[in-house]
Amino acid sequence: MSASNPLPMDPIAEAKRQWLAHGWSEAADGMAAVTSIMRAQQLMLGRVQASLKPFDLSFARFELLTLLSFSREGSLPMASASARLQVHPTSVTNTVDRLERDGLVTREPHPTDGRATLVVITDAGRALAAKTSAHLNSEVFEAPGLSADDIADLVRILARMRRDAGDFVDAPPAPTPL
Repeated sequence: MSASNPLPMDPIAEAKRQWLAHGWSEAADGMAAVTSIMRAQQLMLGRVQASLKPFDLSFARFELLTLLSFSREGSLPMASASARLQVHPTSVTNTVDRLERDGLVTREPHPTDGRATLVVITDAGRALAAKTSAHLNSEVFEAPGLSADDIADLVRILARMRRDAGDFVDAPPAPTPL
């Protein structure tokens, strides 16, 4: 349901009320949190997809192009792209297939590892990554619908959740200079 036709009540608050009424009080807050995050993800993804539609890009394709454009050489092994994007290798393969078909990336043999394949961004891919990044920045990322303080809190809380789930480990502190 879109913001142009809001519901007369918060369905997640109502679900929490029902959880409590059914005796699931220990799970009610967690259900409300999980459901809220999932709904927020739907809202954000809808904005991102609408913003990328004129460029005929999915968010997955955008992410891979942007990752490649940030790399020093404009290329990464497929396995590294999969790890950095935190998606299954099959998803990266499918994304690369589509980007390659559109002339935005190429595949090349890895120069030192005969088992690996590099994904290399083309000039057209680099130009599209720059254009779509600027567009997403102005249309979505600069105004995600939260205050600066709320954004900082949300990112911190979700980073802690992701870290605790094994998504990443904190970098060791830098040594104190002598």
